Order: sequence, then structure tokens, then C-alpha cells
Amino acid sequence: MAKKQPAQFPSGGNSGGEANFDKYAALDGEWRAIGLSAPARRALVDAKLLKVSDLRKISLEDLQDLHGMGKSAIARIKVVMAGKKITFKP
Repeated sequence: MAKKQPAQFPSGGNSGGEANFDKYAALDGEWRAIGLSAPARRALVDAKLLKVSDLRKISLEDLQDLHGMGKSAIARIKVVMAGKKITFKP
């Protein structure tokens, strides 16, 4: 089982360490379209998983270990993946 990593937010040059949510908005469109929560979308973007087909690169266990991924988001992702005949990495 992979060790959970803390979320790393794009800083966008902010000296205060605040997240640059504009950057997330530019990258999380596919996740927003399927109705994922903001924490789940940020977790996927931070992991460089920007579209459903990118989920082939990781295992279900690794997805579950991402900080911000809840049961509802994972269930929704599984439904979308099944519809597109995409599977997780074994």
C-alpha cells in the first residue's frame, strides 16, 4: 500500500503559500464535468491525472490513497471508467 502524501497545491508564485485555484480550474474540467468534489479534483490534478484515461496509469489502491479522494468520488470514477471500458493498473 502506498504511503499517503500530503496535498501539494500549485503555488503560482504566491509568497503566502496559498493555493492557486485558478490553475486547478484550468486543469480539472473533466473531473468537474462528472461531478467530483473540489478535494477529489485537486487530488487528481496534483497526481497529474487530468482525464479519465489517465487513470490507467494507477491502481485502485493508489487512487484510494490520494488525500482528498472519498468513497463517493471513487464510486463515481468507477462508473465513468466502466462506461469507457477503462481499467486501473493491476
